[in-house]
Amino acid sequence: AIGEIEFRHIMASLVRSMKITIIGTGYVGLVTATCLAEQGNVVMCLDTNSGKIDSLNNGHIPIYEQGLRELFDRNTAAGRLLFSDDVEMSVDHADVQFIAVGTPAGEQGSADLSHVLAAAANIGRYMNRDKIIIAKSTVPVGTGDRVSLAISEQLRLRGQGDLTFGVVSNPEFLKEGAAVADFMRPDRIIVGVDGIDATADRARSTMRTIYAPFNRNHDRLIFMDRRSAEFTKYAANAMLATRISFMNEMANLADRVGVDIEMVRQGIGSDSRIGYSFLYAGAGYGGSCFPKDVNALRHTAGEHDLELSILKAVDAVNSNQKRVLFDKIIARFGPNLDGMRFAIWGLAFKPETDDMREAPSREIIRLLLEAGADINAYDPIAMQEAKRVLLSDLSGAHGAHERIRFCATPHEAAVGADALVIVTEWKAFRGPDFGMLRQALVRPVVFDGRNLYDPAYLAQQGFEYFAIGRGIRDNNAVA
Repeated sequence: AIGEIEFRHIMASLVRSMKITIIGTGYVGLVTATCLAEQGNVVMCLDTNSGKIDSLNNGHIPIYEQGLRELFDRNTAAGRLLFSDDVEMSVDHADVQFIAVGTPAGEQGSADLSHVLAAAANIGRYMNRDKIIIAKSTVPVGTGDRVSLAISEQLRLRGQGDLTFGVVSNPEFLKEGAAVADFMRPDRIIVGVDGIDATADRARSTMRTIYAPFNRNHDRLIFMDRRSAEFTKYAANAMLATRISFMNEMANLADRVGVDIEMVRQGIGSDSRIGYSFLYAGAGYGGSCFPKDVNALRHTAGEHDLELSILKAVDAVNSNQKRVLFDKIIARFGPNLDGMRFAIWGLAFKPETDDMREAPSREIIRLLLEAGADINAYDPIAMQEAKRVLLSDLSGAHGAHERIRFCATPHEAAVGADALVIVTEWKAFRGPDFGMLRQALVRPVVFDGRNLYDPAYLAQQGFEYFAIGRGIRDNNAVA
């Protein structure tokens, strides 16, 4: 049997190599470009940030993602992965143009489409032959129509209305921390194409060619209309966010009634109609997708005079969940934490990434500092990004940044701390030397926001252990 890498190279040699342009070198753009280059395509990455392009051309990757470095190095060395800030050259490079720019949250939760529409306008401004434009960015329903209009307007201004183009919706489904694996072995590939004319047929054929190497065992492409494809992305993320918030609500009740939510998770997850995915109680979800996409979907509903009551509750539950660990700390030590120091293990919003966007650690650290505590912070990967984000968060709080110490190891963070607070479930935290940890801490107290440990075992090791929904009643006596 051949290995996975060998198979990919064989498939790349069998499938016709293409020239592809990826507009945007953020998380989605860079992963998409690198993985498509790995299939033998010549991929040009366009970004108008010249400094970012210079950095990429010098081999510096702005994000951490498992497996990305190896693919990046191999394909840049082979000349298949290129980076440019020249818009005209990048548009001319390929007949296939992916738009993978950011869609940050705008006012009242709406998605900011300015980058998407600017990319579309640039394509229309410089294209001199027929193109297929593929929207990879997460965008609200109807954005494909706006992309098409933006391109058409530029062609009209240039007197090039005879050029044809197809706009495709191809939303990404990449989990941070496993994005390369998700791209290489997708569950499904959603493709939204409108029409039954020659341009639509060429768009469908182009998508089949691009994704042929990823259909090893069965055809993963699901074709639908463009608006349905755009909606599918939001609906999927909203469902996953709902599962997380539902489980966190159950965990909070479990704490009150003396139930272990981990046992409940096993019990309900064994039902094939439910499954185990996204049923872990914790300190709330974060990142760039779930918070933004839930609110964007609610905003879309509001534009059509509809309130999505479930998603409103999902968002509220998640916001409250980010302070559950802090509430447990206050219940144990009292509201005044002056002179106390807490070790924070885990800063990124999830393991295997350095992404700090909407990370629960940011809210917990802010609350602890406001209560007078000092912080020893550690994360295996996200330290540099965490320093930047946290110091920015605290820029208006006088002296607060001086009360955070960024540590080189988990043990260093624990030394001299009054308690340990676990916020991100990195594998490195799953099996610490509890004897050394107990000696390092001033008090053997652990607040576990990810339910990493067995409560009975921690009790045997001499720890006070406060987790999420483990049926352990908080000790309200201040000590």
